[in-house]
Amino acid sequence: MAGGEIKYTKHFLNKLEDMFAESDYVLRYEKGNFKSGYCVLKETKIAIINKYYPLEGKINCLMDIIKLVDMDIEQLSDKNRKFLLDILENPSTV
Repeated sequence: MAGGEIKYTKHFLNKLEDMFAESDYVLRYEKGNFKSGYCVLKETKIAIINKYYPLEGKINCLMDIIKLVDMDIEQLSDKNRKFLLDILENPSTV
């Protein structure tokens, strides 16, 4: 996986969403006026992304959020744990 570039595909978005589903964080797509395209409520562990963003924008937001929040790696499946570590170690070459 390392060595390539971020894949702006529905499949890649689904992998990111799947990782969030296993974490403590709730991922929601809603309309909003977020300057960065997303909003993270750390105390309640909710990540909100502008639902009108195109696929590439949603993926970029999720990548930013993953680097911003502290996900409990122990909650993740082996597959998602490896995926998270790949993102954190090589954010532009997943």
